[in-house]
Amino acid sequence: MLNIIYGDNADFINDVDTYFYNTYNKKWLTDEFSIQMIKDVDKSEVISENLIVSPVLGNISPDFLSSGVKTLILINNVKNKIFNASNCGDNCAKWILKIAENKNITINLNHIMHFGKKDFGVKVKVLNNNKFVRNVKELIENSLDYV
Repeated sequence: MLNIIYGDNADFINDVDTYFYNTYNKKWLTDEFSIQMIKDVDKSEVISENLIVSPVLGNISPDFLSSGVKTLILINNVKNKIFNASNCGDNCAKWILKIAENKNITINLNHIMHFGKKDFGVKVKVLNNNKFVRNVKELIENSLDYV
């Protein structure tokens, strides 16, 4: 299940780059799900826990992954924390939904993310008004007052 809270919320982590750098477990990077996300979003290949090959940057450490991928990895691996998914581009939206297929997650957004589907396929709840939404149209109707 995916819970979304819109707007400023003191309980979310906004600086995902710093949080990732100081808290990530190297094993998160070699998890098959993370490898797929990194390949799809950053177009990069995970070689090892310490080495990623980027078509733009060359050989990089995990510290140089995009903020979007770092946010996805954190959402997937850190329990009981809310991350600002506005750090993610819309190319991360499908991955947020995939994570929500197997976990109850809560994210913060300051914009209306384009999830690219008519039907989400998972339960999605806007916490600002405690309404469940099934598709992009309902999400927009229930989020405009909060962004």
